[in-house]
Amino acid sequence: MGSEARAGRVGRRTLVRAALGCAVAGGALTLLPDGSGRPAGPAAGPEARARSVAAGGLPAALPDLVALISDLEPYLRDRPSDGRAWAVLGTAYGERGRRTGGLADYARAEDALRTSLRVRPRANPEAFGGLAELAVARRDFRAAKRWGEEAVRLAPDRWLSYPPLVDAYDGLGDHRAARRLLVRLSGLRSGPVVPALAARARGDRRAREGAAAALADVAARAKDPAERAAHLLRAGELAWERGDRERALRCCAAALRDAPDTHAAQAGRARALAALGRVREATGAYRAALRSYPAPGYALELGELYEARGHREAAREQYRAVRTAVREEAAAGVNGALVLGRLEADHGDPEVAVRGLRAEWRRQPGLAVADALGWALHRAGRDEEALPYAGRATDRTRTGEVRGAPYLHHLGTIEAALGLDGPARRHLTEALRVNPYFSPLHAPAARTALARLGEPPEVGPAVDLPG
Repeated sequence: MGSEARAGRVGRRTLVRAALGCAVAGGALTLLPDGSGRPAGPAAGPEARARSVAAGGLPAALPDLVALISDLEPYLRDRPSDGRAWAVLGTAYGERGRRTGGLADYARAEDALRTSLRVRPRANPEAFGGLAELAVARRDFRAAKRWGEEAVRLAPDRWLSYPPLVDAYDGLGDHRAARRLLVRLSGLRSGPVVPALAARARGDRRAREGAAAALADVAARAKDPAERAAHLLRAGELAWERGDRERALRCCAAALRDAPDTHAAQAGRARALAALGRVREATGAYRAALRSYPAPGYALELGELYEARGHREAAREQYRAVRTAVREEAAAGVNGALVLGRLEADHGDPEVAVRGLRAEWRRQPGLAVADALGWALHRAGRDEEALPYAGRATDRTRTGEVRGAPYLHHLGTIEAALGLDGPARRHLTEALRVNPYFSPLHAPAARTALARLGEPPEVGPAVDLPG
């Protein structure tokens, strides 16, 4: 046997040993040290690079993830009763599918995770956690809740089971449960994981700013490129939500330097470029993101950018691509009701959007669905029905507290249609203050609506009348 063959066989054994300390965190496959505190396997090769980002619960680099899969597959052909390894492989398949848009990986992930439960039916939080992550990726929050709760019940001190369950509660509109879980998670885990997750689950300005500060600090100290890219991507997303175009662009560009295959960073870069008026570069960035992962949401954003620039046929081409992508994802078990509802509301048949989003609301009454359903009802001319949903999505007294610019724009527009000029003026102003560039199509519409409302009427001093 040649030296290269021997080295390959040793490398595979090393990688598989390391993989058996594998876990999932917030949609990311990581390789963890074993219970002794020592690294699982020699510190060399792709498994060591992947393991180096585990402390923050961040993703392994995609080439390392692919190497892990290619080594676990033959390992499990020889050892099909290794339930822990099946859980690792299933989680890796799901993460690769989420990263690359390879939808066949979702079916592979489910098969491997269910095999893990079959051969290791007891005390298998890794498999239940992997199924919860997979359900979140498919936007099936009811299933994610079921699997995530079981993972936490089996191993309440295993912090990696908590992030997908937070996402599940958030997607189901149970924000109090999400916050209780975040409190428990903060007792198990320090670092940027908790504030970043809180910002995503809550959506309020204070949480976003706190998370941004934590991420900026950790990104500056990160040595591993995959770790740094993950922090930078989330920092860029938070900057965008606050309307900071330049910072969002810098963060996403830096993330791409560390991890060029990160389609979400490419899409974030496209949003920032469009907001800065660099439209040609923005369309190129969107197309690069779509080549990496033909996500329907990216196609919808690109279509709206084309429409805002008056390129109607190019926009229609992207809207057709949205429908095609939703159908393809549905065949892999991915729920596309939200993006399809948004497409139909603004660029198709609003009544179709209302029917689809009502069904989604009955299944998964999260804030994003409330906002989309309210907007679809408005577009269908049913503003009185629309107002409670739009109000629910933005109500400060509720635990969701999402005060994002698109939600506020929807609420203000619905209020204006109902003649509620004061609240409409307030909410449209807030939308443009939070992020004046939130959409190349809808931000100008918000400014037009605000101008149409005019200045608030002046209220003079009180006058005592005679008699």
